[in-house]
Amino acid sequence: MKIKVINGPNLNLLGSREPGVYGSATLAEIEAALEVLAQELGCKLEFFQSNHEGDLVDCIQACRDSVDGILINPAAYTHYSYAIRDAIAAVNLPVVEVHISNIHQRESFRHRSVTAPVCCGQVVGFGADSYLLGLRGLVSIISRRRKEA
Repeated sequence: MKIKVINGPNLNLLGSREPGVYGSATLAEIEAALEVLAQELGCKLEFFQSNHEGDLVDCIQACRDSVDGILINPAAYTHYSYAIRDAIAAVNLPVVEVHISNIHQRESFRHRSVTAPVCCGQVVGFGADSYLLGLRGLVSIISRRRKEA
């Protein structure tokens, strides 16, 4: 099982960016924790981060025939990127959206996710653990679909 982990804008600054909101873990530390969990779950991960919407769309589209699922934190694009939403819908893969903070407890413009409706699930508000919970959920969804096929 191969899963692509995609991170959107400003997540490369984790660890120093608003630690009161996003915690002190760096993106590299989150990726390392995901690698440990992936070994336990028997899957392989590939990582991608970009601050550019088109690069994220290209990455999602490239997943179509190369991975079994996507774990994504679209970051600010969550709230207004119909291009990312449409790319997720187009690849026909299970996708789980994750957020470090609870987007529903923050500014009102963050309460709506345009990407969540085309995802299998959404995990928010558990800090860096949102990624680990999201990976567990995604692996479960992929495994269940394989058994049903």
